[in-house]
Amino acid sequence: MGLIITSPLRGWATTLDEVPDPVFAQRMMGDGVAIQPLGDTVVAPFDGEVVTLHEAGHAVSLRSAEGAEVLIHIGLDTVMLKGEGFTPLVAIGDTVARGDPLIRFDLDAVALAATSLITPVIVTNAEAFAIGRRTTDAAIGACEALMTLVPVQAEARRRSDDGILVEQAVTLSLPHGIHARPAARIGEAARGFEADVHLVKGDKRGDARSTVALLALGTAFGDEVVVQARGDDAEAALAAIVALLATDMGEGAAAVVAPLPAAAASPLRAGQIGGVIASPGLAMGPAARLRQTEIAVAREGAGAAEECEALLAAREEVRAMIAARADGASGSVASVMQAHLALIDDPELIAAAEGRIAAGNSAGFAWRGAIHDQIDAIRATGNAHLIERIDDLIDIERQMLAVLTGTPLDGANIAAGAIVVAEDLLPSQLVALAAQKPAGICLRRGGPTSHVAILCAGMGLPSLVAMGDALDEIAEGTPLLLDAELGHVTAAPSAAGTDAFTARLAKRDARREAAQAAAKDACHSADGTRIEIFANVGSVDEARAAATQGAEGSGLVRSEFLFLDRDTAPSEDEQHAAYQGIADALAERPVIVRLLDIGGDKPAAYIPFDAEENPALGQRGIRVALARPDLLETQLRAILRIEPAGQCKIMIPMVASLDELRQVRAVVERLRGEMGIAAPVEVGVMVETPAAAMTADLLAAEADFLSIGTNDLTQYVLAMDRGNPAVAAGADAMHPAVLRMIGETCRLAAVHGRWVGVCGGLASDPAALPILIGLGVTELSAVPGFVAEAKQIVRGLSLPEAQAHAALALQCKSAAEVRALARAFEETR
Repeated sequence: MGLIITSPLRGWATTLDEVPDPVFAQRMMGDGVAIQPLGDTVVAPFDGEVVTLHEAGHAVSLRSAEGAEVLIHIGLDTVMLKGEGFTPLVAIGDTVARGDPLIRFDLDAVALAATSLITPVIVTNAEAFAIGRRTTDAAIGACEALMTLVPVQAEARRRSDDGILVEQAVTLSLPHGIHARPAARIGEAARGFEADVHLVKGDKRGDARSTVALLALGTAFGDEVVVQARGDDAEAALAAIVALLATDMGEGAAAVVAPLPAAAASPLRAGQIGGVIASPGLAMGPAARLRQTEIAVAREGAGAAEECEALLAAREEVRAMIAARADGASGSVASVMQAHLALIDDPELIAAAEGRIAAGNSAGFAWRGAIHDQIDAIRATGNAHLIERIDDLIDIERQMLAVLTGTPLDGANIAAGAIVVAEDLLPSQLVALAAQKPAGICLRRGGPTSHVAILCAGMGLPSLVAMGDALDEIAEGTPLLLDAELGHVTAAPSAAGTDAFTARLAKRDARREAAQAAAKDACHSADGTRIEIFANVGSVDEARAAATQGAEGSGLVRSEFLFLDRDTAPSEDEQHAAYQGIADALAERPVIVRLLDIGGDKPAAYIPFDAEENPALGQRGIRVALARPDLLETQLRAILRIEPAGQCKIMIPMVASLDELRQVRAVVERLRGEMGIAAPVEVGVMVETPAAAMTADLLAAEADFLSIGTNDLTQYVLAMDRGNPAVAAGADAMHPAVLRMIGETCRLAAVHGRWVGVCGGLASDPAALPILIGLGVTELSAVPGFVAEAKQIVRGLSLPEAQAHAALALQCKSAAEVRALARAFEETR
């Protein structure tokens, strides 16, 4: 007969599935039953010994003479009540009989303060005891039969007693020490390795797989514990557990919200304002507030001829200023300036303005009206990506009106090293500000795919956008710590906070100096694994910049730069000249050209698109190319002509099915035959849809390589439009769901021996690189300015520690928790 566990409480018995906490619902701590309590006293469920009693009085565990270990956890998040409402009636080491009172609690007070009163009763050593029968979905009284435990003779897990013991000390960041939830997380991580893992505090030593053993350590915030591991994979196990213990496991946010855990807990601490990362990095400096100057214009004109002449003169002056910026710039700045040149000469804008002048308006009033007619038309589309481009129209409007009225524009007196705080910025403002060398940018509005965000990333200027109303409270000159890696700014930080941030900056600067010194060297991890570091480019200038930074090739040539902001498609010769220039700039290194990726947020005037309710789900990427075989074949011919043969590879965007790959491959092979090209041409796919990620094995059977576009993959996995500021804050590629998609892509592609790269924004995020390497990515294509630093980060990693770190990231519950884990990983290095 098995051991009978009786109910420690009067109430309603239910399954663990009903517990609104994944640690319990997913049986991370073990199997059992949950009770919705109707009584206020927890009693012993069997004869045994009190093994642990948390200092907050909310949890107790007992061990029976037979060795069964049972944890009783009163309510959820009750550790944060810090003992308020709980009265322990026993002490650790006491011997108790079934029915003896263990804890009395204030039922009403705890119910009001706790997330839930539901009380899990967990068998924590499930490897030794199975639950033969249990009572659920029924009322139950204290000391009535709840579960029957049956001893099991499980095959002993292989342990390596003759392996080398490795150990490392770590200071706990858990605000309440190792209580039930962290213990479950540690146990789950430890079970992922063969090695024996123990935690040691003073003279106490506990198996990392045992919740009760970890609770019995009696740890608190700031305690130093030693992690010991022995076995074949001991080093990886040690790295994983140390990295986990160095974080607050998501408990830190709750620690600063007291004492009502039912309130929504923000991951931000006092003095911090969150935002969306537009360009990663760190910066510190005083706030320099930039306010938009209102430009007033007269409605009535002085006569059509005079106003048209004024309009023409202003256009010529503004065109000259924009052209000067374009001539002195490269990469993203030059691309944005070229787009502005197209707007200043847009025939529809000019005609609309001249029509208003003919009706008696002034040149300024007419230009403003023409611009806002276009803005209204764009807003009417409802396309969030297009709406972000309204800033470019407003920018051109302000530059023209400033010239017409003689009004000076903003931003002339920003001090070097300041952090610019503003409602929003226009591209021309940012270009002007950049010359004054600000340390970073914080914007109340904006989106992560706007031209300003793209420019900041190209300049390497740390930036947060969509920060909301809280940014209005920052006064001029307030000291700021801008963390565009974790996504927040700290206003008026403490001396300790400033010192810690300064140390991070110094460490980052030292890494960048070392990176530049070794920029030209091939990239290998610390244990010799080859990781290729490529660059994303959209022009010959960017390719040259990438080569200077040590790029080993281009993992993404954004060919759409040739197709947008024009009235006709580029010819084969024009395309060939552009691609050949990029290939020459990278001197025979691999160049991967992404096929035309337009539609959705990137419309082309010469390709008619029907109105779409969901443009991101409609005609995009390869769907457009296959629907326009003339465009596809012209582009493929231009790529196939590049010399030397084989340097350029072809990548298909927005793949959702194997058939799309086969169709493109068939065209490539036909054109090779027609053009007399003997050398094989590699054709790969972009993994940007969940369909591609989950069928990566099917694609890898026929594709030569796979490259993950994390920007689009993130928005499709999370169903969040990355261009919509209302939800952009949640569209973080570090979300565990996105990381799991990446990991699954790598696993499935490995079945056919295909390499997997990342060419999306995540490849330029320093916090993400160790995780990506650990998931199996072997090629990273970053923005040119980050290439050298990416190499340096990878050189400091060993594959086992990266794999252990990635395994922990996949267990996190949110992007914020992953980023906290990444921060702790960096700090331990």
